[in-house]
Amino acid sequence: MMHVGVIGAGAVGLACAFHLRRAGYRVTLVDETGAVSGASYGNAGTFAPYACIPVNNPSVFPNIPHYLLSGDSPFRIRPTYVPRMLPWLASFLRHSAAARSRASSAALATLLLRAQSGWDPILDRLGRDLIDGQECLYLYETQAAFEAARPELEFRRELGVAFDLLARADISAMEPALAPRFTQGVLFRGSWRFRSPHRLLLQLAECLAQDGVPLIREEACRIEAENAGAILHVRSGTALSFDQIVLAAGAKSRALAASCGDSIPLDTERGYHVAFQTGEGLLSRPCGLAERGIYMTPMMGELRAAGTVELAGFTPRRSAGLLSHIGSSARAAVPALSGPTTTWLGFRPTLPDGLPVLGFARRSKRVIYAFGHQHVGLTLAGITGEIVASLAAGQPLKTDITPFLCDRFVRR
Repeated sequence: MMHVGVIGAGAVGLACAFHLRRAGYRVTLVDETGAVSGASYGNAGTFAPYACIPVNNPSVFPNIPHYLLSGDSPFRIRPTYVPRMLPWLASFLRHSAAARSRASSAALATLLLRAQSGWDPILDRLGRDLIDGQECLYLYETQAAFEAARPELEFRRELGVAFDLLARADISAMEPALAPRFTQGVLFRGSWRFRSPHRLLLQLAECLAQDGVPLIREEACRIEAENAGAILHVRSGTALSFDQIVLAAGAKSRALAASCGDSIPLDTERGYHVAFQTGEGLLSRPCGLAERGIYMTPMMGELRAAGTVELAGFTPRRSAGLLSHIGSSARAAVPALSGPTTTWLGFRPTLPDGLPVLGFARRSKRVIYAFGHQHVGLTLAGITGEIVASLAAGQPLKTDITPFLCDRFVRR
């Protein structure tokens, strides 16, 4: 029986382990901090097959001064971090040009529209008690903002995303706790929410443990691919031997991919949330605030306001301005919200073209990459696991992963 090591026990790593074990492989998880301790813990909890428009798009060009200087921008670049990431930013701007951005959206849509098929076997095993079928509502405060978004919405429709347009009265009837400030809404069909993504993923980790998948709490340092297999060197000095290794370490994947010979321009997005412990029953569904870059999602015991993008690396210092932006935006949208609140900071992987890295390392098929999912890691976890299991088995893929291969930046 082939033995596959999966580096990373977040949503993507756990889903990869599930699909590999389901296919009959012996699987071992490796994660220094344990299961569901990173970005998978504090996300917005939405299953978002409509989220095919990446951050890199033409709208970034006129907004660069806003991103650098404004106190209420949902996308921020910490000025002291700019020199360190100049090559990444240059590539990001190239991929924000219309043609490249549309190509990224089209590629991402091919994965997102199959995302449910990857989650179904997992939910069949775990049950659907922590899943709620209420579809996501995206909200616009001004008619001007909605009109500006129309071309993007029509492009989503071209890519196969289904949605309904709602007027002010429809929004109020659907979510009466919302302030009457939203002029237009978009209800995305086929979306849903996790009532507690953390709890569901912990259940998945427990299920894997019951199926004989151990979790080794070691820091992965270097991957060594050989003809006969792959070796993972960990911080304690131990060398773990596998037939194949899956790299699903999210924002920490760059150095490990480099040890395989692949230079990948992976950086870090810092994502935040503010959780209102008394707000669980105020909304019935995830509500996205288009102009403010956040989602408000009802979860078990709280209403979680999550989102924004901050490019500032792994520094643990939290941005008081971003937390204030999230909290005040949520309170303006739902006037009944009050404290107490808790806050969270997590580190998402980000690539300049807005696409994940999937497929084999260039030098060896002993290593499979599955990282860089940015804002849609929870949504794409299942389909990523399905793809990884097919790659490990040498089976034909149902989805063309050429746009996601690790050599795409070299090819360009």
